[in-house]
Amino acid sequence: MCGVKGIVLDASILLKAGDDENGTPSLRPDAVYVLRKLRYSNIFTGISYGLDLSAPKVRLLQESARLCSYNCFVFRPSAIDSFVSKVSLEWGDNTGSYMHVVSSYKDEEIAQMISSGWLITVLRSPGKASDVEYSTGTENPSKIFINKLEELPLIICHLNKKAMGKDVKTVGYLMKPSREEDFAKRGAFPIKPTPNGLIFVPLTYELPISQQLQEIDGVLHKATDDIITVEMSSSSDFENKVTYTEGMQELQRYIGCHPDCRVIDPFTNIYPVLDRLKIQQILGGLENLTSKSCSKIRGPHFLKVVDFHEPKLEDKLVDAKLSLPNIIKPQVACGVADAHSMAIVFKADSYKDLNVPLPAIVQEYVDHSSIMFKFYVVGKKIFFAIKKSTPNADTLIKLAEEKELKPLLFDRYHFKFLLSAICIFYGSQNEDNTRIDHELVIDAANCLRRVLDLTIFGFDVVIQESTGDHVIVDVNYLPSFKEVPDEVAIPTFWEAIKEKLTGKQSTEIATLL
Repeated sequence: MCGVKGIVLDASILLKAGDDENGTPSLRPDAVYVLRKLRYSNIFTGISYGLDLSAPKVRLLQESARLCSYNCFVFRPSAIDSFVSKVSLEWGDNTGSYMHVVSSYKDEEIAQMISSGWLITVLRSPGKASDVEYSTGTENPSKIFINKLEELPLIICHLNKKAMGKDVKTVGYLMKPSREEDFAKRGAFPIKPTPNGLIFVPLTYELPISQQLQEIDGVLHKATDDIITVEMSSSSDFENKVTYTEGMQELQRYIGCHPDCRVIDPFTNIYPVLDRLKIQQILGGLENLTSKSCSKIRGPHFLKVVDFHEPKLEDKLVDAKLSLPNIIKPQVACGVADAHSMAIVFKADSYKDLNVPLPAIVQEYVDHSSIMFKFYVVGKKIFFAIKKSTPNADTLIKLAEEKELKPLLFDRYHFKFLLSAICIFYGSQNEDNTRIDHELVIDAANCLRRVLDLTIFGFDVVIQESTGDHVIVDVNYLPSFKEVPDEVAIPTFWEAIKEKLTGKQSTEIATLL
């Protein structure tokens, strides 16, 4: 057996039983889930239906197939050979097996399909038992029974891993749908094995985590997507102050009891990037790095504030080398709704009415000619992209004067609209790659990699106009690195994960110019 190269989903397991009150057919929720997960899996996918299906249902299936770039096939039990021929003609008849997922099959139909090299997967009706089960020990799993459609990616994963041998590693991934979509549509999460031997399978809270992880060699997660609350205090130790969803807690418990299941990355390793104060302290360790250009790399000057009404706040800002304007950010960097509620303050007396969650970190506002360098560390390789950023302080002050220098409130999600408006009215500088000290930033990236012990992370650098200081203004975990071309980014992403799973670390460092 050479694994599953294509899968056909029958209408009987996709359509919801009965129509709605308007007589309109719809898809089952679990069917929507599977269609979405298979869309970028690099596995041929199609939808089958019979000639007796109503026209509205056929249109719904055809539209679903069109949206996902799937094929449609007519399936008739009396013409199985024709069905098999049409699929082979469309997808090719090379190495591997095709799978048909249905709600029921007659024994003679199964025999005919199996004789053609197909695998049959039957979705049981709720509460219905069967004397034929699929298990990882089955030698010839040509007929497979599943209880939920969500099991399907795991079944494909197991079959492909068994066909490819022990050198293939399976990676279960767990993150919010929008983030997963960003990675998946770039081809990052194929169920079909990658050239370096990885199979990616989505994890879901609809199935027991322990059941899913039996097939998994490692877990790639964005645990911050599953944070419910973060309780802040005078301590910046986040480990016991983060409350996760029940599903993420189950995952953590399982991994704690099964150390052979590798995690990319360990949950304790991501806590520093949750805490802007901790990151500021880590960045303070970079100031001893030097380069031939005599440039310096550092974090911004900062001050932690627990009360905007605290006495002598203005004096404390001066002692921290903070001159107006300042940028104020919550100490919690991500995972909660208000982690990105920020402000730029132009007058000291504006602090007393400031609406930014506490505790907060006050940072210096660095004049940087509206240019930001976004660096991505992916395993042992480093990439960067140049992006537009906010203008210098004098331009911001002109903008704020129109509103009596009131604080400029924003969050990360509306920041691009704010930036666009500023650029329209005040212009922006041309992107300039000549001022960046690559050697210095690479040294800083390697230092951060050692301290944070993260496989994939990013950081933003601005260059201070007056001094040439390279100032790291943000650090984040598992960024999308969407500015890096897919043909470079995705193989590098796969290689970083494979190295993490196998423990074979490369020493190569590359920079994308």
